[in-house]
Amino acid sequence: MTNNTSGSAKATSIETNDVSPISAGERHGKAWHLFTVWSSPNLEFATVFIGFLAVIVFGLNVWHAILAVVVGNTLAAVTHGVLSTWGPKRGLPQMILSRSAFGKLGNLIPAGLSTLVAGIGWFAVNSTSGAFALAALTKMDVKIALAIIVIAQIGIAFVGHNLIQKFERYAFYYLVVVFGIASIIVLSKGNYALTQDHAPFVPDAPTSAFSLAGFTLTAAAAYGYTAGWTAFASDYTRYLPENTNSRQLGWAAGLGNWFATTLLMVVGAVAWTVASPAGNPTENFTGLLGNQVLASLVLLGIAVGSVGANVLNVYSGAMSFLAMGFNLGFKTRRAIMVALAGIIGSITAYSAIIGDFVGNFENFLLVVSYWVAPWIAVVFTDWLLRGRKVDENLDDNKNWAGPVAFVVAMVVSIWGFCNQSLYAGPLAIQWNLGDVTPVVGFVLASALYALLFKSATKK
Repeated sequence: MTNNTSGSAKATSIETNDVSPISAGERHGKAWHLFTVWSSPNLEFATVFIGFLAVIVFGLNVWHAILAVVVGNTLAAVTHGVLSTWGPKRGLPQMILSRSAFGKLGNLIPAGLSTLVAGIGWFAVNSTSGAFALAALTKMDVKIALAIIVIAQIGIAFVGHNLIQKFERYAFYYLVVVFGIASIIVLSKGNYALTQDHAPFVPDAPTSAFSLAGFTLTAAAAYGYTAGWTAFASDYTRYLPENTNSRQLGWAAGLGNWFATTLLMVVGAVAWTVASPAGNPTENFTGLLGNQVLASLVLLGIAVGSVGANVLNVYSGAMSFLAMGFNLGFKTRRAIMVALAGIIGSITAYSAIIGDFVGNFENFLLVVSYWVAPWIAVVFTDWLLRGRKVDENLDDNKNWAGPVAFVVAMVVSIWGFCNQSLYAGPLAIQWNLGDVTPVVGFVLASALYALLFKSATKK
């Protein structure tokens, strides 16, 4: 193994590697860079909104909300850190490495889901959030604000990996200062003794007592939000030198993801012990700051954070599409797919603004994110069973255990245990469990894959 760090890190050159392995001569970067890569995109208002759900929708008191957020994010951060270490070893994006457990054909399922959910779905949600923040800051029409946000997102992702790394790193310095100051102010104003009589998803459950239903709903929402990034983990580590210290890399990526999501989800939970749940949640949040200059800086931070999140979403969404095996026949196919996904996501975001269904759309995406837990379980179990490595043959892999375990676990867990506004499973209702879908999906997928592994990988 070589520790070649002479590879070009020029940020303005359009990336043409797409899903091909990264050669030794192109390797560059340091493990600690992953802390900023995964902190910046989570320092945005969508992260704060999970705290809003915990207190206002799921009916938890602030302490139970904080505990649920910490549990969900910690579970997500562990596997995110582990999968991040795979990139330097093979120089491949995450959805190509997923073929080890799913086979080339079966991998169409998770790669397709990643393309739709990240490259189009979350792109639309974050674009809308950023557009509203920019419009509130500048008083411009929200449609013009959306156009500005979208152009910035597509432009950065179109250029590719090196510009994304630089943008996330420098955006972090601004975002951590602004949201850090805002967090101190909000945390100092919280009503830590607040209780509610009920919440929509947890009828008649006083928050002074521990509510299992509210707790699992919050932990599931936090886990789904934070673990959703794991499908992209190695996309941003594959350019690192092959002998990058795995322990340092895993900690940097995992902690970067955990730090930002946990901080702002906790701040969100505390904020809505004193902020009004009615009206514009962004304005209600910034109204707590008591300083118009700081409020304006936070609004700018929300816009910048949405760009930070979406350059990853649309870049990796395009990577996931190419990982499905489509040969488009031109050198800049990754950049072209970024532009196409961005256009589709932008149209969806525009429809969200016109139709005012952003809240329902975000609920939909949280439900769809249930695919992440069984996918992580399958690829993680495959990695363990192979002696902490992925299969060498990713181009002709016919492993059928992954797609079988994944589909069965996802269907069973969602059918029985999902508990969201769009659908509630019979077992979740009968046993009043709240939402343990990710836990059931993970455990079932891992167990099924372990049982099927030997049969599916016989030569």
